[in-house]
Amino acid sequence: MRMLDVCIPNGALQPDAEAALLSRITEILIRNEGFDPADPVSRSVSWLWLHRPAGVYAGGEPADAPRYKVVPSVPEDHLEEQKRAGVIAEVTEAIWVFPTEIPEGHWGGRGRIRPLATILARLTGNDTLRARTLARERITAARAEHARLP
Repeated sequence: MRMLDVCIPNGALQPDAEAALLSRITEILIRNEGFDPADPVSRSVSWLWLHRPAGVYAGGEPADAPRYKVVPSVPEDHLEEQKRAGVIAEVTEAIWVFPTEIPEGHWGGRGRIRPLATILARLTGNDTLRARTLARERITAARAEHARLP
């Protein structure tokens, strides 16, 4: 499960350009998580909320040009450093990006906590062994990375 909050001022883009951008952002996140952006299951668990800010200010003044913001949210340790960097590099060609990792055991859906292994099982065709292994590897690697940070 991945969630994207995208803020684009009303009228900043033509409707077809905006739709293409939102699709591209979704594909970027799916691909950097290591899944196929064309896969219907991967796309079905990729939700995007488009927000229309009433105003955007820079330095306390109305912005002189449209400003965009993308906040992708994924379960903790789902994007290691290299993949986070890939998401940021690809999306920030035009937009600010703030990746947010939801701690393991805090991602919920359909009234239940959804651990990373459960989410990955859906994305791996319900291969629970592969999903548990992949989740354990990602969590271990990410926690080791966090431990190395100052």
